[in-house]
Amino acid sequence: MNHLLYVTKADGSRELFEEEKLAESLKRVGGSDALIDEIVEKIEAEMNSSMTTGEIYQHAFELLRKHEAPVAVKYSLRRALSELGPEGFPFEKYIAELFRAQGYQALTDQMVMGACVPHEVDVVAWNEQKLVMVEAKFHNEFGLKSDVKVALYVKARFDDIKGNMFDYGGIHRTMTEGWLVTNTKFTDQAIKYGECKGLKMIGWNYPHHGSLQHIIESSGLHPLTCLVSVSNVHKKLLIAKGVVLCRDLKQRPELLKQVGLDNLRIAQIIEEIDSVCGVSLAPQQSPSESSSQAPFPASTLISA
Repeated sequence: MNHLLYVTKADGSRELFEEEKLAESLKRVGGSDALIDEIVEKIEAEMNSSMTTGEIYQHAFELLRKHEAPVAVKYSLRRALSELGPEGFPFEKYIAELFRAQGYQALTDQMVMGACVPHEVDVVAWNEQKLVMVEAKFHNEFGLKSDVKVALYVKARFDDIKGNMFDYGGIHRTMTEGWLVTNTKFTDQAIKYGECKGLKMIGWNYPHHGSLQHIIESSGLHPLTCLVSVSNVHKKLLIAKGVVLCRDLKQRPELLKQVGLDNLRIAQIIEEIDSVCGVSLAPQQSPSESSSQAPFPASTLISA
């Protein structure tokens, strides 16, 4: 293998291809040693100086899907989030579902009044103790990051909102927390600013403990777009019906019938959901039962 071959990243920059990095990414999602060796060997044989990281991913994904489908789903999770687009509303709905899974009530696309001007807030979530407002920054291209200008803008909006009183949940109170959540990454400067100003931020791989990737994998709240047994056409039809979680398809298989799938295909989809998402159908907690919970794991919180 020529270790001086470069690949083109999603943001257009170039980096050295490292087979160890590819192998580690496959191992992290549970690929078997034999299959990892096969994938790395095949990609090394195909490598050339014009190859992109997207092409490497696609080759690896196809081999995983052929031999170890559940692993392929985990490997494709980040791309599955980008497929909630191209517009951002399904991502907002997905973030609202993450809050609801913690016992919160949540609404999307809310207009709230600040001290100076009104603001459109992507997600408002509340329970008896907290009122959380979220800016959900969606990108459908991996190379796009939320930079410091986004963090500045969001912080300024929350500063304008935090002094006002609201009645979500029948409780007259101010906003408890403001969040910036993105499906991709933050720039280093955005992270530095957010940590300095106490802005609570979650990105694909930030913070180190409690990133969006960690939240999804630990909670089993996978987006339906990660399923390899559902075609892109049917994914779009389901999203149009307001469905964003694999869990919803397990709980309401009739939704799959409504988009034209037969019983055999539905059974295959449910089997994939069981094997990949670890879906639990235990009754969800009511807001009062989990009012003391943080909306995401405690490790995601950034101290003010």
